[in-house]
Amino acid sequence: MKKKARTALEQRTVREVIDNAAKVHPERVFLVAPETGRRYDYAALQTEALATARHLAGLGLKKGEPVSFMLGNGSAAVNLLLGSMYGGFVSVPLNTAAGPSQIAYAIAHSETRILFVSSEHRELLNQALKEIDVELRIVNTDLDAGPEWPEAETKIKKLLPVDAEDNALLMYTSGTTGNPKGVLLTHGNVLAGGANTAGAHELTDADRGLCVLPLCHINAQIVTVFGPLVSGGSVTMPHRFSVSLFWKWVIDFECTWFSVVPTIISYLAHDQNPPPRETLRNVRFGRSASAPLPPVLHETFEKKFGITIVETMGLTETAAQILSNPMPPKRGKYGSPGVAYGNEVKIVDTAGNDVPANTEGEIVVRGPNVMRGYLKNPEATRESLDPDGWLHTGDLGRKDEDGYVFVTGRLKELIIKGGENISPREIDDVLYSHPAVVEAGTVGIPDDHYGEDVVACVVINDEIACNEQELIEYCAARVGAFKAPRAIYFMSDLPKGPSGKVQRRKLVSLIRGDFPTTI
Repeated sequence: MKKKARTALEQRTVREVIDNAAKVHPERVFLVAPETGRRYDYAALQTEALATARHLAGLGLKKGEPVSFMLGNGSAAVNLLLGSMYGGFVSVPLNTAAGPSQIAYAIAHSETRILFVSSEHRELLNQALKEIDVELRIVNTDLDAGPEWPEAETKIKKLLPVDAEDNALLMYTSGTTGNPKGVLLTHGNVLAGGANTAGAHELTDADRGLCVLPLCHINAQIVTVFGPLVSGGSVTMPHRFSVSLFWKWVIDFECTWFSVVPTIISYLAHDQNPPPRETLRNVRFGRSASAPLPPVLHETFEKKFGITIVETMGLTETAAQILSNPMPPKRGKYGSPGVAYGNEVKIVDTAGNDVPANTEGEIVVRGPNVMRGYLKNPEATRESLDPDGWLHTGDLGRKDEDGYVFVTGRLKELIIKGGENISPREIDDVLYSHPAVVEAGTVGIPDDHYGEDVVACVVINDEIACNEQELIEYCAARVGAFKAPRAIYFMSDLPKGPSGKVQRRKLVSLIRGDFPTTI
C-alpha cells in the first residue's frame, strides 16, 4: 500500500495533544457532567490521564494492550478512553447493546486482560463470561467517581513511549453477519478524525458540544470528544439521552452545538413541549450523522426550532466524519450528507473506476483518518482497503456537479423485487413524510414470485390516528404500487445499534416468521 507523507497533526499523539492543552490553557473547561454539576478543566484532564496510564502500567499491562470498558457516558468513561491512549494502550469501548455473545467474542478476540464495568452492566458481563474461558481482571467503576483501582503490582513513574502510528482505539462493528470485526485506529487516525470534525464545523475554543450518543460509538468518541479536544473547546456529557432533558442541558450548560442521529431528531421534532426559540439563540447548529436524515424531517426540525441541522456522514473505519454540509450562513443540500472534508471521497463502479456525475456507484474514501485495518482479519482488510489506500464503504451513492454526495442505499441492504433494485431508504423517506410516523425501517422479505417483497416497520405518534392501509396507500401514491410495502408492522420501538441506526436485519428476524413466502 502506498504511504503518503503525514500531516503535522498526524505526527502528534493523544498524549501530546492533552499535554499541550494543559500547558497552554489549563483552566479552560473541557468536560461538564450534568448529573454532578462538576466541570473538569484541561489540567484535570491531564492529571486523570496520567493517573490512568500509571495505574494500567502498574497492573502489568504492556504497550499496545487492550483496555476494555462497559460503561455509560460520563467522566469515568472519558478518562478511561483518553487515559488508555495517553498511556500507550488501546481503548476498547464495548457496545453494551450488542448482547452477551458479541461482547464475549470481543473480549476473547481482543485478548483483553482488564475490563472496567459499571454496576448496571455487571450482569450482562457475567452472561458474556459464561461463553468464554479467559483470565480477566474486572474493575468496578462508578460513572462519576471512577474505578475502584486494585493495588498496583509495580510502581510506575516513566510512561511508555507513544507514536502517531501506534494503535489507539479498537472498535467492534455491529456484526450483523457473523462475528463483529475489530476496527483498528491509530493515534494519527483519531486525531485526524477530530480535526475533520473541527474543520468542517468551524469549532473554536468558545464552542461547547452536547454529547447524548453512547461512548461505545465512534460518533460520540471522535466527534464530541476529539472534536473539542483538538479545537480547545468543551463537551457536556450526561449519562444518557433524554427527550425531556435535552433542551434543558443545552440551555443550562450553554451548549453551542450538538451531535445526534435522525431517530433523536424525529423524537425532538415530535415533542409537544418545545422550549421558546429565544432560549436557543446561542446554538450555532445541530449535527446529524450515523444514518441518512430524511429531508422532510430535516426541514420540519429546522422550522420548529430555528436551528440549522448540518447533515454529515462517517464510518467507524474512517474515525467518523468523511462528509459534511457547510456551516451557516451557507446552505447545504437536503438529502445529502455533504462534501468531503479532510479526505478524498469518490464514486466508483464494480471495477473500481470513477463514474460520471449523478451516476450511482459505491462510495470510497481515502485519507489520514482511514483505519489501519481489521484486527486479526487480513482477508477482510484486503477486501475493504485497496492497494492505493481507498476504503470501500459498501454504501451506494452518487455525486452531483457540486461535489455533494447523495447516499442511495447499502450494497447488502438493497431489496431486489422481480429484478428491480429498491432502496429501503427511499421507502423510509416516504414514511417519514407522513405526520404520524416517528420511526421507520423498510426491509425485504423472501417471496416465491418476486424473490423479495417490501415490508415496513414503523413507530407511530400516539396522538395521530393512522392504520396500515392508509400508510400503504400513502407510499403507493408516491413511489408506485410495485415499490410500496406489502405490509406494515406497528411497533413500540425499532431495534437500533448504539448510534441510533435502525438495524434492518434484526427487523427481518422479528417479523419474518409471520410472512409466507408466497403472495
